This record gives sequence, C-alpha cells and structure tokens, in this order.
Amino acid sequence: MEPISVALLAALAGGAGGEAGRQAWATLSELVRRPFRRDGSSAGDDDSDGNTIAPVAGSAEPALVRLAAHPEDAALARALSTALAVRAAGDAEFRAGLVRWQELAGSLHTGDVHNEIGGGTFAGPVLQGRDFSGLSFTTPAPPPVDPATDTPTASD
Repeated sequence: MEPISVALLAALAGGAGGEAGRQAWATLSELVRRPFRRDGSSAGDDDSDGNTIAPVAGSAEPALVRLAAHPEDAALARALSTALAVRAAGDAEFRAGLVRWQELAGSLHTGDVHNEIGGGTFAGPVLQGRDFSGLSFTTPAPPPVDPATDTPTASD
C-alpha cells in the first residue's frame, strides 16, 4: 500500500477541496475511529468498571486529532501518514478501507496550482487560480489584428 500523501492530509485537515474535501476528511475520521479491537472492546466504550477505554496504540486517532487542530503543521501530517500505515499493516479490514478512501480522496484537487502564460500575443484579462465559480465579467472586444503582420491594427 502506498503511503497517504502528507500534502493531501494537511490540505484536507485545513479544509481544502470545499465540500468534497470536508467529506473526505470526515470519512477518514470515521475510518480511523472504527474499532481497533484487541479483545472485543474498542476505544470510546466503557470497560467493566465504567471507565472509558482510551484509543489503542496504533489506532492513528491521536495523530488525526492533532492534525485537525493544527493543519498547517507538516510534521503532524507526516505523523498521521505514518500512523495510518502502521495501523494498516496490522489491520487488514482497516487497510482495505484506507485503500478505498485513498482512491477516492486522491482524486480531489487539493494541491498547489501552477499557472503560466507565454508564447504569444494576448488581449484581454487573465484569471489565474483554482476552483472558480459564480464569476461574471465583461471586456471590450479585442482590437482587429492585421493578418499580414499579426499585430493589432491602429484604431482611429
């Protein structure tokens, strides 16, 4: 299994990807919080004395919670990626769920954007960025171009 991308984890924890990103983070949280059973009990349940059972070592839940609180911390994202890999190595059901999650979440566009304009003459506005919606603007028509010189013609 490929490690979960540190950049993807940090981006999703920080709310990138809009509603799809929030849903992906919620789904990962649910997956991580599923029981990691040792003796049939799971984190969050009460033991026979009424004490709440803490997350099992290797559950990845503590790393998930820390990254959610500090999504800008790359070290926390790396720690969560490692914790997910450790848990996946010891829990086949978790590994299968994580693979499915990774396939879906990996298709989200949460990374950096690189915009480049070059190689010609351009007329008009340029909008650079990512995830635009609900935009409208008008511009005047570009000036006519002289086909012989490939330059705008002089206007009167």
